Amino acid sequence: MDRLLLWRGLDEWRAESAHVRIDGDRMTATGTQLGVTPEPYRLDYTLRTGPEFVTETLELSVLQTGALKRLLLVRGPDGSWTGDGRELPEVHGALDCDIQNCPLTNTMPVLRDRLLAPGAESRAYVMAWIAVPELTVHRSDQWYQPMDERHVRYVGVGTNFVADLEYDEDGLVLNYPEMAVTASVKGLTP
Repeated sequence: MDRLLLWRGLDEWRAESAHVRIDGDRMTATGTQLGVTPEPYRLDYTLRTGPEFVTETLELSVLQTGALKRLLLVRGPDGSWTGDGRELPEVHGALDCDIQNCPLTNTMPVLRDRLLAPGAESRAYVMAWIAVPELTVHRSDQWYQPMDERHVRYVGVGTNFVADLEYDEDGLVLNYPEMAVTASVKGLTP
């Protein structure tokens, strides 16, 4: 399955596009996010998962005020993470990355654990969360609670943030309340 997705920000001006390819239990995606906070920036990313939608690599670059920053995140088979070759013990064991303000990165746990299937159970996750535009990596504890075949409640553990995410039939985010909503183009290969 090949998809081109377009999101617009709901909380502030922001736009994102992502070309997503799902092949069995693997996903690759390339995307661009444009934002204005704290000042205008362009984020480009390439995400690759291995089997069961577990993140293998995430390459990011941010262009802001004429300066370019890059970050390469790699998840090892033992659950270790590195950022540009430097160990990141605070996210050891995380299966997924989560890019700030990027609805796409709420897809992997939903597909892997079939959270939109009848009878799916709530699950806790540890994410390697990437702040944008800073490109710093932090541990994020999250809770996903299946609601029905199209909705999962996201809870940021230790925060007051709760959102009922709406997914499409492919497990991709359509609506992330207070953050982004999408217009999706099916079957398009760039």
